[in-house]
Amino acid sequence: MHHEHAGWHSPSLNRYMHVQVFGHAGARVLVFPTTMGTHSEWPDRRMHEVLREHLENGWIQLYCLDQVHDESWYSKHLHPGAMAWRHLQYLNYVAEEVLPFSRSKNDNPFVITTGASFGAYHAASFGFRYPERVNRIIGMSGNYDIKRFTGGYSDDNVYACNPFDFMQHEHDPGRLAAFRAQDLIFAIGDGDPMYENNRAFSAILWSKGIGNALRVWNGWAHDWPYWESMIRTYIGGHD
Repeated sequence: MHHEHAGWHSPSLNRYMHVQVFGHAGARVLVFPTTMGTHSEWPDRRMHEVLREHLENGWIQLYCLDQVHDESWYSKHLHPGAMAWRHLQYLNYVAEEVLPFSRSKNDNPFVITTGASFGAYHAASFGFRYPERVNRIIGMSGNYDIKRFTGGYSDDNVYACNPFDFMQHEHDPGRLAAFRAQDLIFAIGDGDPMYENNRAFSAILWSKGIGNALRVWNGWAHDWPYWESMIRTYIGGHD
């Protein structure tokens, strides 16, 4: 199985960022780590082995990303607007640096974002900010209202980072058409504390004609064995 470790000093973030690549062809899958995870999280969890068939057959190619949680949502001394601004810089890094890097390796036009727990929020915040660039979003055990990190505070920056808010108020026909063209999958256990957030978020999407994104699993379902099963189930976009 092809494996590559790349990195560069990001002009968007003014810090060094790493990417681990698995696979040689297929849909480009941007993998966002969980809370305080890194580009090594999915490799350390052997998720490339979980998806070995897909990788070896050239159906997908994984791009395992770093994050800047320590400078954004988990930097508690910052004002919430500053947390959000750093997150927006991170999304720009993924759009303007990671996606072109991936395209230089593999010109497959189909892009998937995915992640578990806080990584699911990242997959959604990126996928909904750039719907014309992302074909499928797979969120596993996520929460899509970032105001839980801001004590309920919102401003323009926080709003721009918060799918739960901006999707409610999206009325632009072009953007709505782009969202409706996406394949959206948000998997959550019915015993997960974030279940109600997922149910409400799915209802928001449904009200916009964006389809039924919710996939309900039994019980808590918020750990790596469940996420292994979820990603195998949904990586192809079907149950």
